[in-house]
Amino acid sequence: MDSLTFESDDLGETEEFLSRAYARMRIGSTTPAASTARVRREAASSFSVDEIDLDFEMSYSVNPLGRICLCVVHEGTVQDHAFHGVRDSFVPGDTVLFAPDDLPYAGRICTARYNITMLDPGLLDQVAASSDPRPAERVRLTGHRPRSRAAGDRLKATIFYVRDHVLADPDTAAEPLVVSAAGQLLAANVLAAFPSTAGTGPTAQDRGDAHPATLRRAIAYIEDHADQPITVADMAAAVHVTIRTLQYAFRRHLDTTPMAHLRKVRLAQAHRDLVAADPHSGVTVAAVAARWGFAHPGRFASLYRDAYGTGPADTLRD
Repeated sequence: MDSLTFESDDLGETEEFLSRAYARMRIGSTTPAASTARVRREAASSFSVDEIDLDFEMSYSVNPLGRICLCVVHEGTVQDHAFHGVRDSFVPGDTVLFAPDDLPYAGRICTARYNITMLDPGLLDQVAASSDPRPAERVRLTGHRPRSRAAGDRLKATIFYVRDHVLADPDTAAEPLVVSAAGQLLAANVLAAFPSTAGTGPTAQDRGDAHPATLRRAIAYIEDHADQPITVADMAAAVHVTIRTLQYAFRRHLDTTPMAHLRKVRLAQAHRDLVAADPHSGVTVAAVAARWGFAHPGRFASLYRDAYGTGPADTLRD
């Protein structure tokens, strides 16, 4: 995990930093004498979460970022934000797609405190259902506003969860399964929030391919690779079907999802580790949970209690 902080009241230094941290940009201000910028970034390899505080009005013109860029406005406003075919303004509470990864954009930040979350566009392909196992076109978002306020709020909650429970703890953020799960969670919630080119319901081909043999092969792959940062795209590729086919097979035969089944297998592995651990050796429930991809101790304990009828701390102690 990478972490950085920046604070400056020099507009030139701020422009140089933002160009390094995002993409080449030009900024300006009507109040250059009072222009303090504060940025804190927590980042994994495929996504980052930044908290930014500007106590001045700043215009910006930015080259394509190469990453999907989301914005959550805490205070202040973003005005005249524009990219190809879009011009809009954002207010506190808004969760929006700031820009597609391959388009430049421009606008004005008006004395605002806001969150910028960026993620690798390839993350969408790892979780999105498509009709082709080797799609020629990657999944793209087709709107900059969420489908609904509720969808935007769910995405916002996911961003804050990843920031506070994954990236904020260096030990947790060092666990590959946690980081992989967090990236997939972000991508899935982005797709749930915004209109996109991702596939929806199963086709006739998907229904035909979603037979028990496909399910058995997928389950075997999950059990063999549960200790690795696998995605639903990896599972589908391993059994030579589309993501949509795989999702339909799990829903049809087990009334669950591939990722929920993976979580169940990892929960069982965490249970085995807790049963086998020496409670006097320094092993902790949080460390075992993180090793198997569970970043939030409270949620892990709830899942564990539902599955085993006791708390993970009790298993470790006994």
